[in-house]
Amino acid sequence: MIVPLMEAAAGTCGGKAGALGALLRAGLPVPEGFVVPFAAYRDATRDLDLGRFLDVPDDADAARRTIGSRPVPEAVVDALGRALGEIGDPPVAVRSSAAGEDTGRASAAGQHESFLAVQGAGEVATAVRACWASLFSACAVAYRAASGRAGDPPDDLLMAVIVQRHLDAEVSGVMFTPADPGDVTRIEASWGLGPSVVEGRVTPDAYRVAADGSVTRAVADKRRRLDRRGTRLVVDDVPAAARNQPAVDDATATRLAALGRRIAAVLGGPQDIEWAIADGRAWVLQARPVTAAPPPLVSPSGVSGLPSATLTGTPGSRGTVTGTARIVRGRGDFARVRPGDILVCPFTDPAWTPLLRVAAGVVTEIGGVLSHAAIVAREHAIPAVLGIPDATSRLRDDTVITVDGTAGTVTATDA
Repeated sequence: MIVPLMEAAAGTCGGKAGALGALLRAGLPVPEGFVVPFAAYRDATRDLDLGRFLDVPDDADAARRTIGSRPVPEAVVDALGRALGEIGDPPVAVRSSAAGEDTGRASAAGQHESFLAVQGAGEVATAVRACWASLFSACAVAYRAASGRAGDPPDDLLMAVIVQRHLDAEVSGVMFTPADPGDVTRIEASWGLGPSVVEGRVTPDAYRVAADGSVTRAVADKRRRLDRRGTRLVVDDVPAAARNQPAVDDATATRLAALGRRIAAVLGGPQDIEWAIADGRAWVLQARPVTAAPPPLVSPSGVSGLPSATLTGTPGSRGTVTGTARIVRGRGDFARVRPGDILVCPFTDPAWTPLLRVAAGVVTEIGGVLSHAAIVAREHAIPAVLGIPDATSRLRDDTVITVDGTAGTVTATDA
């Protein structure tokens, strides 16, 4: 019913849990916890006959609502209570670990539910049920369709759930280890808990750590941070004096890069790693294969001589595309997006994945190149430029723009 995280394997607990289990067995710093394996999901949903929804027009949503509306089996709740007691019943993070997630072919970055600051067996059980149901969320279904898995039968859709001690991170972020020994390690970092960075809701500091240990960095204006208060997550303004201070110093970036090399050695290839620093110690929250490397950074001289109508940002996903700008500020604008449009938005989060099936390109005002949405854009081969301040007001709806995701430029071609 419950598997210690140290013993987790991908075949029974999903790729995310399997990777963390391997890292724990190698002695790497992973928060303690346990896994609700595939078997518990099978037992809880066996009598729901999810296959019957395959003939329903909105079958995925019907399956999601069916799973989410029924109580978690009492045996699961009891097992959760015992397992939580063994680690002191602290606030925990509850994270999905689906079959087919975090593989070298498809990351499923951000497509399933995760929860922070959850406490007590009842609340954890509710979060586990939400993770199960998120197999059939709109963004997860869209992602599977774009990844060639639209026809997967329900028996092949399995969800395990990781429960780990919650870390109150002072700093957190994402790291991509190099594909070749001479390449750089790319790190993004910001204040507070990790969702701000991975969901693209802040423009993080960007670091490049070379093979010789030298560090180059671009410090961002980090205005918001996410933190835990009790069992709530709160967004606060970062004090003015700290907004433009580096989230980590060069020595810490070098240590993170060394940790990344150890992780890549254990898991056997370049890794996309979520990390956090709490109480002065670096922790690994997730590691998965890099499915699509970001474009190289472009120096200012590399984009000189551009037309006056050109805006510059951070290269997020390679390629060039010309299309109609569609200003999207929230879900209320989703219905306005047509195939071939270029999304121009404050940021994108994983809930916007269905739009990436029809959009030809993406432009954001904030967000990092290692965020979930940027990863998915690269997997879908959609050009993306990130971090253009006030893009939603500087670019006009229904005008034609050209996005160069390799150079990090956006040009209003009919300006």
